Amino acid sequence: MAENPKASERQARTPLPRKDGDKHPSPLRNSRMRIVLIVAALLAANYLFVALFAPGKVEPVRIPYSPTFLDQVRTNNVDRISTTGATVDGRFKKEFKYGNAEPNKAFATEIPVFADTDMLSELLEQHNVVIEAEPINRSRGFLASLILGFGPVLLLIALFFFVFRRAAGGPMSALGAFSRSRARRSEGGEQQITFADVAGIDEAKAELTEIVDFLRNPQRYQKLGGRIPKGVLLSGRPGTGKTLLARAVAGEAGTPFFSISASEFVEAIVGIGASRVRDLFKQAKEAAPAIIFIDELDAIGRSRTAGTGFGGGNDEREQTLNQILTEMDGFEANLAVIVLGATNRPEILDAALLRPGRFDRRIAVPAPDREGRAKILAVHTRSLPLADDVNLDRLAATTPGMVGADLANLANEAALMAARRHHEKVTQGDFTDALEKIVLGAPRGTVLSPGDRRRVAYHEAGHALVGMLTPGADPVRKVSIIPRGQALGVTFAAPDDDRANYEELWLRAKIKVALGGRVAEEVVYGTITTGAESDIQQLTQIARGMVGRWGMSAAIGPIAVLPQDQQGMLLPGSQGASESTQRIVDEEVRRIVEESYAEVRNLLIENRDRLDSLTEALLREETLDEDPAYAAARVPRQAADTTGEPTLAALDGGQAEA
Repeated sequence: MAENPKASERQARTPLPRKDGDKHPSPLRNSRMRIVLIVAALLAANYLFVALFAPGKVEPVRIPYSPTFLDQVRTNNVDRISTTGATVDGRFKKEFKYGNAEPNKAFATEIPVFADTDMLSELLEQHNVVIEAEPINRSRGFLASLILGFGPVLLLIALFFFVFRRAAGGPMSALGAFSRSRARRSEGGEQQITFADVAGIDEAKAELTEIVDFLRNPQRYQKLGGRIPKGVLLSGRPGTGKTLLARAVAGEAGTPFFSISASEFVEAIVGIGASRVRDLFKQAKEAAPAIIFIDELDAIGRSRTAGTGFGGGNDEREQTLNQILTEMDGFEANLAVIVLGATNRPEILDAALLRPGRFDRRIAVPAPDREGRAKILAVHTRSLPLADDVNLDRLAATTPGMVGADLANLANEAALMAARRHHEKVTQGDFTDALEKIVLGAPRGTVLSPGDRRRVAYHEAGHALVGMLTPGADPVRKVSIIPRGQALGVTFAAPDDDRANYEELWLRAKIKVALGGRVAEEVVYGTITTGAESDIQQLTQIARGMVGRWGMSAAIGPIAVLPQDQQGMLLPGSQGASESTQRIVDEEVRRIVEESYAEVRNLLIENRDRLDSLTEALLREETLDEDPAYAAARVPRQAADTTGEPTLAALDGGQAEA
């Protein structure tokens, strides 16, 4: 599931013809640019009016009060003055040059507080100096005063009036853009993902082929009265490729693709989500044929009977859901707009979303099987230089339960690990170590004492040996006593083939393998430690499931007595049982575990020499792969076992803390 389609296929694919005016410039961008231009024009106009009608203050030359100002008065060169406090502005009769300043008739000075104002008044009267009531060095009319005083205020009022008028006129304004859809649009030629980039989920691709054909040739179906499903719901585990499938549909059809997460509709302001839904569907209808992809649909599509918020029917999430239902129900029959939804939890979606006429086609995207995982690995490794020892089929067999995203991460980690080791090509060892790092984490630098190290080795050897000798158990793939994460050691066990049903024999084998580490410590040392904590949790969960969920106890019978949540119409869940029934469940769980414990103890006592041999090999090598582990335990590798579970089993051999 990598994004690297073949170039020839891209060139051969022709996008669907578009209608006139298909190039949609961003309305928000145009609106913002228009506002910026209007503001700039108003500022320029204000500046021009001020320049024309208010030339401004004449810049005076500043002179000292004494002796320059008084001397100019005595020589009859001062024509008029005006005062503001101690500041004196005036004009000379003839230009006067002071210091380095240019010759000027305008001057300004300051009257000292200790100056004799009576003497100054007499001196001004004697030389006929005019004393003005208004500033002399300012030239301003009524219009100029109006512009300077109220121009900025009028400009702000005009700007706000324009913005609010645009907001009232529709979603093209700056404020109205808040309610516009945030969906990311990509045109047909821009979408480079195709079905060639999707592997391991062939059934889902086949279901979507009809959708692609309708988008490319809608007339073929419409002339026969056919109606394509308005909505297609993709459901499956996280990472199975739901989003990639939706992008591949858009790439194959060559149509505009509107992608948005359901959580982006919801805002604190009630009504914004519904407005964004309306805008999204409006854009899609104008660009038809088109695809709308809503990821994580359960964020707004949760069942309305499952509980309401404080707002009841006015809740923002519920209003958004109602608007989606209305828009999907209002599609014209001949309008080639398809809604693709993706969710990890289809069982909690509202029933109105799943009825015919809305999301009337549901496609399950399951985890890939062994063959599918091999195909996915081939897609993700086609750009990597692989060494000759890399076996993708064997790697796919050791990664049961992994989905496309997990395998993509595995290929990337292997490439990074090969680069750190200065390898020219990615080897099988790089993939194996990358898998261990993903599942368990990077190795820790914990240094164990010789005694603890030997105890951990016996613990892991007990897990591995019980797995090798117990009928129905998964084959042991790797045993290690290198501390990783919280585990002091680890044993990998994975099936050769995937299975969907798990027999009672396999479940009991699983319990026995989990007990192997604890029993090995008890057989060798006569004591037990806290290292089997996670093993005990795992086997207890399996035993309780056998008794209370799967009907594998004669004392309880085929009755579900453990509380389970509802997971759809076919899995309605169950309520808790009575106290007496729960007591029987506990007794049956104890019986199953004790029987398995006795069998494991006898097995390890009878094969003590094999346990010691495998332990010594672990102490010497620290990590043993499948073949060396079976050889060290002197156990012949049996034929492929088909009773395994499609999940990777890892039994830790101790924890750093109790």
